[in-house]
Amino acid sequence: MDALGGFKRFPAWMWRNADVLDFIGWLRAHNDDLDKGSPKVGFYGLDLYSLHTSIEVVLGYLEKIDPPGAKRARERYSCFDHFGEDVQAYGYAAGIGIADSCEEEVIGQLVELHERAAELASRDGRVAADDFFFAEQNARLVRNAERYYRTMYRSDISSWNLRDLHMMETLVALDNHLSGPGAPAKVVVWEHNSHLGDASATEMGKRGEWNVGQLARQRYGEEALLIGFTTYEGTVTAATNWGEAAERKRVRPALPNSYEKLFHETGLDRFMLLMTPGSAAHAALKGPLLERAIGVIYRPETERQSHYFQASLSNQFDAVIHIDETRAVEPLERTTEWEAGEVPETFPTGI
Repeated sequence: MDALGGFKRFPAWMWRNADVLDFIGWLRAHNDDLDKGSPKVGFYGLDLYSLHTSIEVVLGYLEKIDPPGAKRARERYSCFDHFGEDVQAYGYAAGIGIADSCEEEVIGQLVELHERAAELASRDGRVAADDFFFAEQNARLVRNAERYYRTMYRSDISSWNLRDLHMMETLVALDNHLSGPGAPAKVVVWEHNSHLGDASATEMGKRGEWNVGQLARQRYGEEALLIGFTTYEGTVTAATNWGEAAERKRVRPALPNSYEKLFHETGLDRFMLLMTPGSAAHAALKGPLLERAIGVIYRPETERQSHYFQASLSNQFDAVIHIDETRAVEPLERTTEWEAGEVPETFPTGI
């Protein structure tokens, strides 16, 4: 439980759930059983919503090794103090020009860390290098999050692209940090389909959006394997609106002319498809057909508009795992809305 204590903001259930808790327990046992000196498996975050938490990480690091540097950093980051913890209020005010942005300050802090990288990262061998890496990544997160929140009120496309670019930058930095000469790191990225499927094969790409999957293919080529998950029906833990309580909602049966409906019609309860170029599966699933995306928000009453988009599945993913009926993840803190359970089958149709 302590390992998941940092996940406090919406949507906390994404990580504070029974499945992740079981995985963390397994991972600890696995790492403890490794031979001494063997590289351990790590668990890292890529997203950029933790602006204030990341500020505290940078300050905590500098206060231990460079108090004058910590003072300079605190002065720079105090630019956000007028808005408290409400980073969206900062983004709105700075984005429309009614408050000064903190762009110069957060860039200045990241630049200072870069300029002192060799000195700070070599003070105490590998431990110092790891500590500096984490501090630098958090300083980069603050820089990117500041820009993201300032942009999100002006353009959905620009803010989406900034967010996924940040995640890709973090992935590359993590890969470089964990890899050694002749020993490349093996990295598994767990995200929603909308982030990991190649956006250029979907409506997203036509709107000018990119995502981690597309950027990973461009950088790593065949070394990147994109795997998607689909379901026909079941339950999901999601909110109705951003920032609201987690609910356990029934997932409506997939719409006709969708990949999920097509997979349901096989009669198989679960299977995996490898979509090797030139294979029958690759040719059959080029589409375009509808594909469903359910994230931390689920609105079954407007499902067609809110959760479906056109995609070429075989160009979007290298493999797809279909589980015909899935169940909601169990939050560690169950809300009354979640305990109330599934929406009745009579819920109105939204087309």
